[in-house]
Amino acid sequence: MKKVALVSLGCAKNLVDSEVMLGFLQEEGYTFVTDPENADIIVVNTCGFIQPAKDESEKALASALKIKRTRRDKKVVAVGCYVERNREELQKVFPDVDVWMGVRDFDKIVPAVEGRSYMGSAQCFLYDHKCPRIVSTPEPWAYVKISEGCSHNCSFCAIPHIKGVYRSRSIFSIKKECLSLVSRGIKEINLISQDSTYYGRDAGLANGLTTLLKELIAIEGLEWIRILYGYPEEISDPLLEILQEKKICSYLDIPFQHADAKIIRTMNRGLDKDRALKLIEKIRKKIPAMSLRTSLIVGFPGEGRLEFDQLKKFVVSAQFDHLGVFAYSPEEGTRCFSLGDPVSAHEKQRRLEEILQIQAEISYNKNSRYLGQTIDVLVEGHLKDNTDWLLSRGWFQAPEVDGVVFVHLENNRTDFVNSIQKVEITDRDVYDLIGKPA
Repeated sequence: MKKVALVSLGCAKNLVDSEVMLGFLQEEGYTFVTDPENADIIVVNTCGFIQPAKDESEKALASALKIKRTRRDKKVVAVGCYVERNREELQKVFPDVDVWMGVRDFDKIVPAVEGRSYMGSAQCFLYDHKCPRIVSTPEPWAYVKISEGCSHNCSFCAIPHIKGVYRSRSIFSIKKECLSLVSRGIKEINLISQDSTYYGRDAGLANGLTTLLKELIAIEGLEWIRILYGYPEEISDPLLEILQEKKICSYLDIPFQHADAKIIRTMNRGLDKDRALKLIEKIRKKIPAMSLRTSLIVGFPGEGRLEFDQLKKFVVSAQFDHLGVFAYSPEEGTRCFSLGDPVSAHEKQRRLEEILQIQAEISYNKNSRYLGQTIDVLVEGHLKDNTDWLLSRGWFQAPEVDGVVFVHLENNRTDFVNSIQKVEITDRDVYDLIGKPA
């Protein structure tokens, strides 16, 4: 049977779609390889969110086609967000790609790669618990996508153009999937969505995320539940109440994007610096142990020295546990595209590095508070190049985007792997912690 290599680019939501495609392919007898050189079919799940992601997608397609030139019977399949958004342009640049498929028909991946006709969908694909899925993340944790699309109108974001309006999965479907994952040994579920705090609103469900969490808490064997990607203006009192439950990680990823009032209005976002700081104070007063992550954009049109100073002051005042920064990328079809791109690439990079330098000191100080403490960590496995060390994460560290906890073992124990263990923290750097079994 033919061998498939799937290259998944972009966010965790893309990864889930890739895992579902692998599931459908496996059901039809396809086997998988990690090296595209050894594959008969190379599937590239593209990302088209911002320019660097598009550049990475084009590089991946070019690499796949270079492999194809060495063996003409290989197939290259381009799918995903970038294809959905710019199919015609990509087809001109990469005419040798065999199959093009956007974001609507991931469940049709088998007929697509086999060249058979299929009935296309009118909306973005959203999987459910009945879909086959091959989880590709480390054994003790998985992502679960709770919705697709977005109904916000942020002026810089292309997601609604690519994915359409917000559509929630049913609580029944999500819980069934989580039950299945836990039965296979999953300890941590990371709920993902373009905006998890919006969950259920499209279906008329008040406090939908809170209602969902109440159902998931009841799952025996599920030890950690993490919520990723929430809008600041939707952090409700009922949500803060349920976040105090033991199984739910005291962790919120809230993308504030900026702090200056004028920039926030132009972005069509909700909270400026003062209102954002009040929300952060409220969250930390309610849940003192809360770990907060945010995302910020530098170089947005209209961001001069004063506006950037406001952003820096915000970062210092907010004292985020984790922070990501992006340079503004003008995206065609968005409302602020007409504003141009007045801040130079060099200046954007300088501002980005300045924010990260401020955050580095904050993160180092935040990590220092764990010295000498004993904390629970989820152990993912041994380091590949040194089995005396384990790779793990605390409840305050989301997978793939935050730091980790390196745990030193004096003997090569295997019983720690894929479990939650107590670890004494002995050292730290800017982003990671170092510990030993308690």
